[in-house]
Amino acid sequence: MTDDAHRFTGMYDECRQRVWAYVVSRAGRQVADEVVSETFAIAWRRLDDVPEHALPWLLGVARNVLRDSVRAEARREALAAELRCWTEGDVADEVTERLGLLRALAALPEDDREILVLVAWHGLSPKEAARVVGCSSAAYRVRLHRARKRLRQAMAGEPADGSRRGEPAQPSLSHVRNLSEEWS
Repeated sequence: MTDDAHRFTGMYDECRQRVWAYVVSRAGRQVADEVVSETFAIAWRRLDDVPEHALPWLLGVARNVLRDSVRAEARREALAAELRCWTEGDVADEVTERLGLLRALAALPEDDREILVLVAWHGLSPKEAARVVGCSSAAYRVRLHRARKRLRQAMAGEPADGSRRGEPAQPSLSHVRNLSEEWS
């Protein structure tokens, strides 16, 4: 047996249980054997860097291995979650739903679109959005409620003015004003 192998064997026999106990205290028994194995593999590769009193150095290596395995697991979980999002539901249904929403939004008057977009897409609170459009928070909330109602109607295929299909639409106030001016 070489001097390096003899030194490593002595270090392993002396420190393995304590390194294992440290890892169990940090991460549980499920990962302890794997982390301890990786720790001593690193110690073997870097035997010249291991100090005479090896335990603190080995615990530091075990801590780093454990940290790296936690990071790798977090990356795997994040990737798995992202892939689940991509595969949940039918993509065609999502595209159709999105197109329906965009068409309904396009059918709304510009003021309604602005009211909805400020909150839904730009993430503003009603108070902040009210400041943008220049009205009180209470007035903005009323406008938002009405715009949402008209959006639901447009998504259901109903005219945004509230009339039912086949029924004549209610004339707008400006249209009524124009007619009254013509008659006078």
